[in-house]
Amino acid sequence: MSISNNDDAFGAIYSRLSNQLHRFIAGRVSDAADVDDILQDVFLKIHAKLETLEDETRLESWVYQITRNAIVDFYRSKKPFSPIGDREDLPDSVDEEAPGSRLASGLREMVDHLPEPYREAILLVEFEGISQKELASRLGLSLSGAKSRVQRGRAHLRDMLNRCCHFEFDRFGAVIDYHPVSCCCCHRSKQS
Repeated sequence: MSISNNDDAFGAIYSRLSNQLHRFIAGRVSDAADVDDILQDVFLKIHAKLETLEDETRLESWVYQITRNAIVDFYRSKKPFSPIGDREDLPDSVDEEAPGSRLASGLREMVDHLPEPYREAILLVEFEGISQKELASRLGLSLSGAKSRVQRGRAHLRDMLNRCCHFEFDRFGAVIDYHPVSCCCCHRSKQS
């Protein structure tokens, strides 16, 4: 299949992969209407970005990556929002000057700079709170593969933090202070 004619190539991709992608999405999303919406979104993205595909031999992996990203975006958009005023489990006051609080504001930015498979795993497990077993199911990985991806993502984050700052810990492992080593998120958040 040649991508030189975008519409013909798109039609061929749709014919060849739509049923497979529908089953792939349905294995990760329970509501049939949501599955159809995600599939439609995937094909809109494929159509819009088809010209950017440089290696036609990687077409299927490219399409599945778009699909996995669309599923992650779907779950991100469905994350329940609870205004702080409605949360009873929060303490009466949060120490904004605590080292962990200052550092946490820049952590999300660091996660955004992780390589794709690790970023997705960390976002789903650490930020959205899904289990590693559910991560494996959603991404079509073995449980050990999902655990490995999360652990490698955490290791990448730890390396990024250690390159960025020097940390001081209490005897329980909690951050009690840190000092920037290079310009980074903790440096910006500490000054603000």
